[in-house]
Amino acid sequence: MTDTADFPREPERPAGWLSPDAIQQARATLPLLYVDAVPVRVDESGDVVAVGLLLRVTPEGVMSRALVSGRVMYHERVRDALLRHIEKDLGPVALPQIPASPQPFTVAEYFPTPGVTPYHDPRQHAVSLAYVVPVSGDCRPQQDALDLAWLTPEQAADHQVQLEMTGGQGLLLRQAMAHVGRLP
Repeated sequence: MTDTADFPREPERPAGWLSPDAIQQARATLPLLYVDAVPVRVDESGDVVAVGLLLRVTPEGVMSRALVSGRVMYHERVRDALLRHIEKDLGPVALPQIPASPQPFTVAEYFPTPGVTPYHDPRQHAVSLAYVVPVSGDCRPQQDALDLAWLTPEQAADHQVQLEMTGGQGLLLRQAMAHVGRLP
C-alpha cells in the first residue's frame, strides 16, 4: 500500500469550459456574453405563427416560462452558440434556421443589481445578443426544461404569460414579437 491517497480526478470539460470556481470568479469580475433565442414557427410566407416557451423550475423552486438562453464559449462563433443552445433545450432535430449572417434584434444587458436595466440575473453581469430563430423540426424539451409550449404571438405577449417569465425575459419576448410585427 502506498502513502499516496487516490483522489478522484476532476471531470473532463470540453475545450473552453471553466471550472465551477473559475466561472464563479469570472462572473464576479467580468460581463459574460450570452445568446437568447426566441424559437418560432413560421408559415409559408415567413410570418410568425407560434412561439416556443420552455417551462423550467428556478433555483428558488418557482415554475417559470423561459427562452432558450446560454453562454457563448471561448473560441465559439455566435451562430454555433445559438445552434448548441437550441439543440440543448429543444433537441437534436429542432432544425433551427440560422441565417448566414445572424443579426440580433436587440442586445440585453443583465445586471446582478435589480433596476439598472429591465434585465436581471442575480449571478452576474451578462450581455446577451437576442435572436428570433425559426425552427422547423420536432422540438422536445431537453436538459432541465420540463415542457415546451407553442403559443400564438398574441398568447405569448399576454400579461399573464409575461408574469410567468423571470429576469426580464418577458420584455425580451415582447421586443421579439414587435421586431417580427406580431405585437398585439
